Amino acid sequence: MNDRKAILRCAEEFNMVGDPTRLKICYLLCRHKELAVGEISEIIGVSISAVSHTLKKLQKADMVENRREFRTVYYKLKQTAFADMLKERLTT
Repeated sequence: MNDRKAILRCAEEFNMVGDPTRLKICYLLCRHKELAVGEISEIIGVSISAVSHTLKKLQKADMVENRREFRTVYYKLKQTAFADMLKERLTT
């Protein structure tokens, strides 16, 4: 049943933003097209390794995507209905 998959997906997305650090990162990615791990770390005052770990969780949940430019990894929110809802809620 497709509805079951959609419900489970939505529950996972809400669970991901239930953590304050993950929500802060999502907020930043709503406000910026993309950010490097180091930039996120500096803005929210959390270690680079903690930010990287958190971004891996968000990526595993299919909420963010990344690109590498030499040694720098940039992240952005994936364009989904959930991301649109987050942007609306977090930027108004």
